[in-house]
Amino acid sequence: MAVPCEFRRAIETVVSAIEKHRPGVIICVGQAGGRDRLCMERIAINIDDTENADNAGVQPIDQPIAPNGPTAYFATVPVKAMAAASRIAGVPAEVSNSAGTYVCNHLLYGVLHYLAASGSTARAGFIHVPYAESQVVDKPGKPSMALPVMARGVEAAIAAALEQIDGP
Repeated sequence: MAVPCEFRRAIETVVSAIEKHRPGVIICVGQAGGRDRLCMERIAINIDDTENADNAGVQPIDQPIAPNGPTAYFATVPVKAMAAASRIAGVPAEVSNSAGTYVCNHLLYGVLHYLAASGSTARAGFIHVPYAESQVVDKPGKPSMALPVMARGVEAAIAAALEQIDGP
């Protein structure tokens, strides 16, 4: 499912899908230009703060995502196992301790906050991916990854997250 890169709509889009489908695991994926590998995000912080407007022109500065929410949430998926699974699949991957302060962090925090407030036992996490090769043709020096490689790493990470829920 596609999620708008917009502060005002990203959380509600995913929460609506969660309420409709009731998944056991939620993995959001977003792009972080400048990263050279898949990054399993460990922490989402309760702040929106950006120098760049989102796709709707919204540019929050030092605004809490949930005014009465906790300072941060930890992802509830096995980020180390997910990164290891991606690497075993031949895809560079690591655990990241900062999802940033843009829409990706906003979404991860919002989903984790919703799950905590609703008492859901679903687990959630976020994977940042690099630019695709086609996106850096006119950006010399910017890291990128082939889409099939990216997909293989994301699939391995998701399988690792599901194994924690469904497997031994």
